[in-house]
Amino acid sequence: MRSRVWGGTAVVVLGGLLAAGCGGGVKDASGGSGGKAGKSAAGDYPVSVTDCMGAKTTFSEAPKKIVTSNASSLELLLRLGVGDQVIGTGFPPGKGTLPGALDAQAQKVDVLGKSVIPKEKLLGSGADLYIDTFAAMGGMGGGGMGDVPTEEEFKAAGIRHIYLKSTACAARSKSPVTDLSAVEADITSLGAVTGTSAKAKELVAGMKEKVDAVRKAVGGTEESKRPTYFFFDYEAGTKQPTVICNRQVANAVITLAGARNVFADCNSDRKQVGWEDVIAKDPDWIQLGVRNRGSDAANKKGFDEAQQWLETNPATKGLKAVKEGHFLRIGSEQTTIAGVENADTVEAIAKTLYPGKVGQS
Repeated sequence: MRSRVWGGTAVVVLGGLLAAGCGGGVKDASGGSGGKAGKSAAGDYPVSVTDCMGAKTTFSEAPKKIVTSNASSLELLLRLGVGDQVIGTGFPPGKGTLPGALDAQAQKVDVLGKSVIPKEKLLGSGADLYIDTFAAMGGMGGGGMGDVPTEEEFKAAGIRHIYLKSTACAARSKSPVTDLSAVEADITSLGAVTGTSAKAKELVAGMKEKVDAVRKAVGGTEESKRPTYFFFDYEAGTKQPTVICNRQVANAVITLAGARNVFADCNSDRKQVGWEDVIAKDPDWIQLGVRNRGSDAANKKGFDEAQQWLETNPATKGLKAVKEGHFLRIGSEQTTIAGVENADTVEAIAKTLYPGKVGQS
């Protein structure tokens, strides 16, 4: 899913989380010393989450009625075990697109908008928390996303408005994203806000275990010997490629897997380039960026289409990776959208690029 731009001021973004201690002090619960990330009792409140600029909003209790902007934040809430509190979503996941039992749970959530939730429907939803997966800080207007509520309107409706920091703040990051710490912080923060810190800690630990295993196996490979890697966003269109830059979570996934993102010199999350730019990079490997279509058969068809396009298009059929058949069929969402499966993708890429070095799960 492409980055969504939202307007508004005083935007609250998950990621930097503070938990108030019994003595009135504030502690960092997103990984800092003395935090409460491992607890889930009601006594953990109040907790506060900060935005990109350090402004915070405080929760005195767990939200009871949550609306999510799309399938990404919805999936995280389902993994945390608070699906019963989710009363609606926008950009709903198609049937079969979420893994395992999460799919059945997701299909029970009311769809408030097949894309962006209409303003009046969102404000009248009865929610006490709205979670945006994508955003831009500052008054940038609706970004072509329609009439979105202002922060004052959210407040008047009794809705707290927060974002996932790993995506909302990525483009404005001061340095390249090369690890999953921001994703892990989002999960930790969501766990604290929803009273599921123990589960959040478990999810983060599982991610760290997989990534650490890959780092141990391939992390010592010299930079110059690491294969170059191109994420081909087939769904974004083929006329002019949209590439992954160094502020996107996929850059971290690629880097952690022991590869070199060929567009890591781009200081943004994504940008459009020309095919001549891709040809100049001549990557060793290409990931076919296809979004989940709901079934193995439909996904295979999508991957086949993307590969065939590269193999038959005059501008790309001479690329080294294309001639050598160096394609990776790994879903777009688990690579480019922050979530638990980012760690699975790190492992999957590393297993392909370094056969025999990365252990089987």
